[in-house]
Amino acid sequence: MRSTIPAHLMKSLQCLALMLTLASCGEPSAPIVKPPPDEPPIETPEEVPLEVAPLEPGEALMGGATTVFRTDPEAFLQPVANITVERKSRFLLGEANFEVDWVSAPSSQRDRDGLGPLFHATSCLACHVGNGRGAPVVGSAYAPTPLLIRLSIPGRDAHGAPIPEPTYGDQFQPRAITGLPAEGQVEVTYESLPAIALTGASSVSLQSPSYALVDLGYGPLAPDVRISPRIAQPMIGLGLLAAIPDATLLAWADPEDRDGDGIRGRPNRVWSVKQGREVLGRFGWKANQPDLEHQAAGALLGDMGLTSPLFSQSACTATQTHCLAAATGGEPEVDATNLATLSDYSHLIAVPARRGAEREDVRTGKAAFQRAGCASCHRPTTVTGELPGFPELSYQRIWPYTDLLLHDLGEALADGRDDFQATGTEWRTPPLWGLGLTATVNGHTHLLHDGRARSVLEAILWHGGEATASREAVRRMSPKERAALLTFLDSL
Repeated sequence: MRSTIPAHLMKSLQCLALMLTLASCGEPSAPIVKPPPDEPPIETPEEVPLEVAPLEPGEALMGGATTVFRTDPEAFLQPVANITVERKSRFLLGEANFEVDWVSAPSSQRDRDGLGPLFHATSCLACHVGNGRGAPVVGSAYAPTPLLIRLSIPGRDAHGAPIPEPTYGDQFQPRAITGLPAEGQVEVTYESLPAIALTGASSVSLQSPSYALVDLGYGPLAPDVRISPRIAQPMIGLGLLAAIPDATLLAWADPEDRDGDGIRGRPNRVWSVKQGREVLGRFGWKANQPDLEHQAAGALLGDMGLTSPLFSQSACTATQTHCLAAATGGEPEVDATNLATLSDYSHLIAVPARRGAEREDVRTGKAAFQRAGCASCHRPTTVTGELPGFPELSYQRIWPYTDLLLHDLGEALADGRDDFQATGTEWRTPPLWGLGLTATVNGHTHLLHDGRARSVLEAILWHGGEATASREAVRRMSPKERAALLTFLDSL
């Protein structure tokens, strides 16, 4: 049995929207709107002197006093530079829990059993390789471990969260313990889109992904299923993001666009199980997690089928009776102590320093970044507040290049899936720190929520909605200025 899953093709840069359609098992697909012919290159304007932005105090120390100086493949594996000896031991304990492979129950490894019964990965490290960015499908029809599929049906539960798909839950599981069928496999195909003209005799062709859930192990999906593919994000600097005060995020928000700049960032508001109330979301592709403890507990349950004090109920759905009847690794399978060490580890992973921040070409690219309006969402700098229990992270001047708010990026990137207050076209602004080390740490340069962009320039060209003006500004830059912009982004 096969179910074709929705994906959205690119909105052309001449304002023609392309959309993929949703087809459930056995239903014909709706027609696909075809893109216009390839555009001619934009004529290069007369060369003018480019602005060179000044180097600001502390700009190269992206994590303030927490910054480390590594540029090798282990650059994202380091604890914050100002860590104490006592805290370093907690970091190492959390790192061990992050890297360990879990096994199914019962097992002689009593502190590491309880995997599944349905699962996506056997460890946190399997998705966050080198604590970096997950890789999409390259040269294979089936999705690799770092790409997962969120599932839901229309509506919200009592706390505003998405309603899980009735049979398969809120995350598609391609693996299972011995004796149980997996939920199925994710098949990914790509379509090359018409070339997008840039200033000068150059153009870029994007690739649009399409997803299908195949070899379904538990019957058809709901006909109104909504899906969202997600690539694992880098782990660096998360504690510093946690330390940004709520008041700062609210001050940045402008949902009514009162300043008239076309940017309407707004916070997501999500349910905190620990606090028993609605709070601001700030982690995850749609800012759907309130804090790093929730994010760790959610990943344990969703990715590995492991219960914890925050999420103590099995991820098996009511129709997956054999899954519900399988042996467990205890109640909960990950105790409060181990969950706390994972949370500590997530807080204390350092951000590497910038490279070449003082160079003229980098500062020229910085001026181009600002002129294009990219800094309206990718806010360069802020100061953290007090984060209880983490003095290392408190009161630091940091340079994350994010506002942690939701922005409408248009139909080209839409997944059509609501997540708390985030709509199907909204995404949280991802931090840009560490961007230039992606190839070194992970061996690729794929970006965006599903890895469709093969380069920074492609990622920019996918932007629409609130970012349309910035995308067009980059598209119409002179080749020299655009090259400086990309050099600047590579320095982050």
